[in-house]
Amino acid sequence: MNGLTPPPDAGLGAPPVAAPRHRRPATLAHRAEYLAMRAAFAGLGALSWERASALGARLGRLGYWPLGIRRGVVERQVAAAFPGLAREEVRRIALGAYESLGRTSVETALIPDLPPERILELVDAENWGAVERALAMGKGLIIVAGHLGNWEMGGSYVAARGVPLEAVARGQGNPLFDAYLTETRTRAGMSVVYDHEAVRRIPRALKQNHAVALLFDQGALGLASTWVPFFGRLAKTPRGPAVFALRMRAPMLFAAVVRKPHGRFALSFEPITVEDTGDRERDVDTIVGNYTRVLEKWVRRVPEQYFWHHRRWKHQRPDTPPELGEP
Repeated sequence: MNGLTPPPDAGLGAPPVAAPRHRRPATLAHRAEYLAMRAAFAGLGALSWERASALGARLGRLGYWPLGIRRGVVERQVAAAFPGLAREEVRRIALGAYESLGRTSVETALIPDLPPERILELVDAENWGAVERALAMGKGLIIVAGHLGNWEMGGSYVAARGVPLEAVARGQGNPLFDAYLTETRTRAGMSVVYDHEAVRRIPRALKQNHAVALLFDQGALGLASTWVPFFGRLAKTPRGPAVFALRMRAPMLFAAVVRKPHGRFALSFEPITVEDTGDRERDVDTIVGNYTRVLEKWVRRVPEQYFWHHRRWKHQRPDTPPELGEP
């Protein structure tokens, strides 16, 4: 799945896969950043899953304090999403979001070296029958998700169940990290589709009755997105999943991968209504609104596991009132 995914993998010491032609050459700064990241994760293989995840939480807390990386962004967005929340509660949720991001970073680094049976042990899937029923239609399956819990574990679980899965990914700024991230997802059983390849590869995957996974809660510019409400504020949201669902008549499921105590996860699937009334623009906006509302419902349940670090309301309509603009 795409987005601002934290550094994953475990194949410590293995070089990243060869970069595709669209990637720009790595600079000295890119190489230094990549080596520092690999060094930071070098000892993870010696830790148990639970201890590694706990270490990730401690590392994440450092981002909140004393480093304060995007702390203002996180706290402002939490406070805007939950108006009237006490300052102490805002800080608790914000700190939890840093811990969750730290856990996800470390856990994702370990996933590629986990055998499929171990991934199946770590995840309790609810409503897996929805996946089977969707694939039985023979039109492929579109899985949409947000940056909630450990989204990478969700993709790995689907692949571990033997479902051919294509994960749509946005290229990262550091070409070495980009290649590294692609390698880890491939080793976890997923095929990576870069967003600039999506128009060509997603229809082909759906025709082959594969599942296609997309993260949709980061803004996209221009015609590739539309504004829909998210926690009472208009958020620019990608239209791609809705467009492909209508064009290919493919079923759509929302997936939420929520972290449970003791290192386990609950993976839930929820059908998203895809209705073709003949008014394509309105239908697309309706579907985007449908899956955004489901994400908001899940974020309200576990706000401390959401990726509040992304400026979700950065892009606004010119006529947006100041009180409803970016927090």
